[in-house]
Amino acid sequence: MSRKSKQPNRQDAAPVRTNDSFANFQANVGWGTNNQSSASQYTLTYQSRNRINLEAAYRGSWIVRAAVDALPEDMTRAGVEFSGLDPEDITKLDQDLMRMAVWDALCDTGKWANLYGGCIAVMLIDGQDLSTPLRPETVGKDQFKGLLILDRWMISPPIGDVVTDYGPDMGRPVYYDVIADYAAIPKAHIHYTRVIRLDGMDLPFYQRVSENGWGLSVLEPMWDRLIAFDSASVGAGQLIYKAHLRTMAVKGLRDIIAAGGPAEAGLRAQIAFIRQAQTNEGITVIDAEDTFEAHQYAFAGLSDMLLQFAQQLCGALGTPFTRLFGQSPTGLGATGEGEMKQWHEKVKQNQERKFRNPLQRLFAVMAMSSLGKPLPDDFGFEFRNLQEMSEKEKSDIAKATVESVAGAVDANLIKISDGMKELKASAPNTGMFGGITDEAIAEAEEQEKNAPPPSEMDLPEMPDASKLTGDSGSALDWIRKQFRKEKV
Repeated sequence: MSRKSKQPNRQDAAPVRTNDSFANFQANVGWGTNNQSSASQYTLTYQSRNRINLEAAYRGSWIVRAAVDALPEDMTRAGVEFSGLDPEDITKLDQDLMRMAVWDALCDTGKWANLYGGCIAVMLIDGQDLSTPLRPETVGKDQFKGLLILDRWMISPPIGDVVTDYGPDMGRPVYYDVIADYAAIPKAHIHYTRVIRLDGMDLPFYQRVSENGWGLSVLEPMWDRLIAFDSASVGAGQLIYKAHLRTMAVKGLRDIIAAGGPAEAGLRAQIAFIRQAQTNEGITVIDAEDTFEAHQYAFAGLSDMLLQFAQQLCGALGTPFTRLFGQSPTGLGATGEGEMKQWHEKVKQNQERKFRNPLQRLFAVMAMSSLGKPLPDDFGFEFRNLQEMSEKEKSDIAKATVESVAGAVDANLIKISDGMKELKASAPNTGMFGGITDEAIAEAEEQEKNAPPPSEMDLPEMPDASKLTGDSGSALDWIRKQFRKEKV
């Protein structure tokens, strides 16, 4: 046999398992050794596809409801602060957002996206075909009628018909066919430009394909933790029934039960008499040969176990204990302020990721419907802070901002147009100056450009800096003195 024929066939060779982590095969310690831990693995449960289970959990468990609702509710609770519009237009937009319950609809869209893994909100524009691409400039006055919420199980995107144009919608369905059988929901063929789509938790490509392009329900990764928490809670509640067990030893009990008849009836009458007499002021009367005992159940450790399960749920959701359970944290010095700050940052991140682009399109439609004109080029909006400042705090910030900007303008450190830009930029914090338009700023810049330069005769002569010694101080002191003279 040749040397070549002795070489093993690579295709027939048995696979060899490699372990990159620590292992001690002699002691059966580590991954891949002969121990119970090595048999553990993660499996695909596909809970997101089981609509009935998800709905049963949402209806039957308050903690599931809180887990699904918390983030969308906070994402839509405070609304947005507009800029680049006249105050009257801002008021009109805010009124229509409230009148047509737009924020409520967006909140529901987020809830069902969290529960099912995906949901869309359809922009209802009177007189327009839902199957055609949306062009905001074609929306007439008062044509926008609100949002229609359709969750993942109410629509069916045609397979293979996806957006191929470059952009954030690339790879998503071009159309959504309504399959829900309900009188108030039209059997429509909806173009993607007319919907605000929210997905659940992100999935890698092939898993997303397996979910027909949708995301993951927030409940699926924490399903086992939810079961553990509810099982511990219900089990602890049922232990209350056994917190005070009483036993009575009856001589010849087996014979009495076997004999039945008057003997058994007499025993039952005796037990009923004992139960009737056992009050706070009563006594227990038994036969001299019988014994009666009471057993107390100790609940030590149950609260710690429930707290640990609750904290695991908070970690799985990234939601503070205070927000998820509606309780203040316990312990010396525990305030929850740090956790709530992290939560508000998470809410802000999700607002920017999931709401920024869809809301820009929605506001363009609402501007044509509510205001009868398109949005200006300098239009912008910022999500309001969840931790609202009081009116006094806003007033103090606005006052300090105005004084700082005015002082800089008076000192010729910045131009008036620059001061207007600073005031406009402060609108999300102060709630004021959002009505300063780019046209007003451009007009101020044009006036500054055409203004004659200040005459040198009007300026005091500054002495040589080398001569400013002793009591005179530095050149900066001299400038400050001249500034004070001008103010006087």
